[in-house]
Amino acid sequence: MSATLSTMLEIGTKAPSFELPDTDGSKVSLNDLQFDKGVLVMFICNHCPYVKHLNEGLVEFVNDYKQKGIECIAISSNDVENYPQDSPELMKELSEKHNFPFPYLYDETQEVAKAYKAACTPDFFLFDKDLKLFYRGQFDDSRPGNGKPVSGNDMRAAANSLIEGEENFEPQIPSMGCNIKWKSGNEPEYFK
Repeated sequence: MSATLSTMLEIGTKAPSFELPDTDGSKVSLNDLQFDKGVLVMFICNHCPYVKHLNEGLVEFVNDYKQKGIECIAISSNDVENYPQDSPELMKELSEKHNFPFPYLYDETQEVAKAYKAACTPDFFLFDKDLKLFYRGQFDDSRPGNGKPVSGNDMRAAANSLIEGEENFEPQIPSMGCNIKWKSGNEPEYFK
């Protein structure tokens, strides 16, 4: 299982807008989200072992922080022609299986992943109430097979700093996971 690291988009970057289909077929846009403190945009997929490892922890985090003013949304940008296990139909099954308390959107064109400079699954982008990037990095240091429990410590610390109105959060350690499965000829320059 080879690992790809986050590109570490520049802090302060404005969240690129998007409108994508949810697993129930409705369209969801960044502007539809209701939040007081911020938004967590997560690039995940169905089949990646790094994401599977975190699924329960992600649900727990979102349930904890939604009531603290942070809205969350997940996006899958993988090429489903070559990775059919990431299809929207199976995204819906996964969302229902884990009771995802967040929209799980499908980025068929992969343009949203490119706009965020997403590189891996999972890849996390935490934006403040003005939709400026506050944190990008790992959920925690647990990985499949390393024996460390999924805690969400890094993301929780960043979210707490955001909620408390701090201006900077350190350290920001890149997330690590499977590379986004780009369609042939669609790989962005930052990924090559």
